[in-house]
Amino acid sequence: MQLTFASYNIHKAVGLDGRRDPERIIAVLRELHADVIALQEVDRRFGERESVLPKALLDETPWRAAPVSRRSRSLGWHGNALLVRKDIEIDHAEPVPLPTLEPRGAVSAVLAVEDRRIRVLGMHLDLSGLRRREQIKAILRHCGGDACPTVLMGDFNQWGRGTGAVREFTGRWRPLATGNSFPSRRPIAPLDRIVPSDEWTCSHATVHHSALAVVASDHLPVRATLALPA
Repeated sequence: MQLTFASYNIHKAVGLDGRRDPERIIAVLRELHADVIALQEVDRRFGERESVLPKALLDETPWRAAPVSRRSRSLGWHGNALLVRKDIEIDHAEPVPLPTLEPRGAVSAVLAVEDRRIRVLGMHLDLSGLRRREQIKAILRHCGGDACPTVLMGDFNQWGRGTGAVREFTGRWRPLATGNSFPSRRPIAPLDRIVPSDEWTCSHATVHHSALAVVASDHLPVRATLALPA
């Protein structure tokens, strides 16, 4: 079983040109050809926290949003959303509260693919290294000790590749070297990460760098193709 996963901080759909353009974000998502996508900064921060990606626009894509929102006009939880290919069954989805001083969180979903159960989590971690460590620990506790193949994705706000909070990923966790994703015009930092559990094998992991992605957000998307043994 092979799936492509992606993570993208869409910067509330505001590009480097200062324009909020949800259709441009959708066009970048289509370039990814991903089965599951973790989005960050997908909802407005104040008021009703409505999604910056109109749900009618999303209806015209290959994906639907996992039901993690607690507000009728939001797509996600604290700006985090999971898009899942429409022919993949979503068994369960929920928000995951994280220890934080900022409005941060994570979202989790269990998917059924080819009679297998897999877990995916999307997240946007704190700017503080100490808080990031505590948030990663909370996410790993949420995953528990079961053997469900899992993929963690999101904006980790971690500049060092193998330093700081990333050191919490030990044992069954395998952070991928996708590359630098921030800032989009001239990326120097690997803020956006994909971390699969060791049941997966990775055939390809990269930053998606296209002319459209460079201007659509201040982050570039990351993507990885992962497979499970039969």
